[in-house]
Amino acid sequence: MNSRTRRTAVAVVAVAALTGTLAACGGDSLEDKASDGGSGGDKGSLVVGAAGFTEAKVLGELYKQLLTGAGYGVTLKTVENREIYEPQLEKGAIDVVPEYAATLAEFLNAEENGPNAEPVASSDVDATVAALRKLAEPRGLKVLPAGEAVDQNAFAVSREFAEEHNLKTLSDLGESGLKVKIAAGDECETRPFCAPGLKKTYGIDVAGIDPKGVGTTQAKQAVKNGTDQLVLTTTTDATLKNFDLVLLEDDKKLQNADNVLPVVNAKDAGDQEIADVLGKLTDTLTTADLVELNRKVDEERQKEADVAADYLESKGLIKK
Repeated sequence: MNSRTRRTAVAVVAVAALTGTLAACGGDSLEDKASDGGSGGDKGSLVVGAAGFTEAKVLGELYKQLLTGAGYGVTLKTVENREIYEPQLEKGAIDVVPEYAATLAEFLNAEENGPNAEPVASSDVDATVAALRKLAEPRGLKVLPAGEAVDQNAFAVSREFAEEHNLKTLSDLGESGLKVKIAAGDECETRPFCAPGLKKTYGIDVAGIDPKGVGTTQAKQAVKNGTDQLVLTTTTDATLKNFDLVLLEDDKKLQNADNVLPVVNAKDAGDQEIADVLGKLTDTLTTADLVELNRKVDEERQKEADVAADYLESKGLIKK
C-alpha cells in the first residue's frame, strides 16, 4: 500500500503512549486495537505491530498466533501507518512487524538520504532485500528472508469509467489527459509510488487526494459512485468486483518488489528461534493465499484472528 501507494499501503494500532513518524503510513499516536495475549509466555513478551489495513492486520494475527504457539506472550497493536510504527520498531516499543520489501526500503532510503534520494528498490526481490538490509541494520532492525507472497500497490477505476475512456493501463490514463481524484490515505500526496509517481511516470493529472484510506470500502465506493476516479488499493484486493472496479495495468512498472517479509528489532527479537518460527509462515504463504485471506475478511466479514487461525491450522503450522 506502497504508497501500498497501493498496499496500500498503502496500509494501515495506534497507542497514545507511542508517537513517531512511519514509512507505510502516518499519524501522531498508536491506538491499541488488540492487546490480548501479551501478559508474557514462557519465552518472554513480544509486541507485534501491524498497519491499519486488512492484509496487514491478518499478517499481524498470523505472526501473533505463531509466536504465541511457540511460547511467547504476544500483544498485537494495529498502527495506522508506517510513519508511526517504524520509529517504534527502532525504539523497541514494537518488536516485530510484517513488512513489504520495496516499500520499506524506499521509506528508509528517504529517511536516510532525503526525499530525492536515488531509488534502491527494484523489481528484483533479492537486490531489493539486500538494499533494505543495508539501510535497516544501522537502525537496529533485522530483516528476515522474503517469501513468494507479494502485494504491490495498484490503482483501480470503475468499469464504466474504463470503458468510457478506453483505459486498460496507467499509461492510457496519463495519455487521456483526464483529471483524477484519488481515494487513498492522505500520505498518498507525498509517497513516491502514489501521486508523485503517477505524475512523474505516467503524466497523470492528479487533482487531489480524498483521504479515505488504502483500499477501504469507503474509498472503493467513492470511485464506484464517481465522487473519485481512482482508488489506491493492492494487487491482492479480493473485493474489487463487488464494486465493479477494474485494475489498470502498471505497464511502466512504477511498483517494485513488495514481497512480504518480517522485520524485527534486532536487540529484542533478533533470536534465531523467532526467525525460524516466522520463517515457516514466510515459506508457506503465497500471493493467492493473501487474496483469499483478504476475501474472507473483506467479503465474508470474518474476524482477522479467526481467518489467521484457520489458515495456520490448515497448513499445519499450529495445532487445533
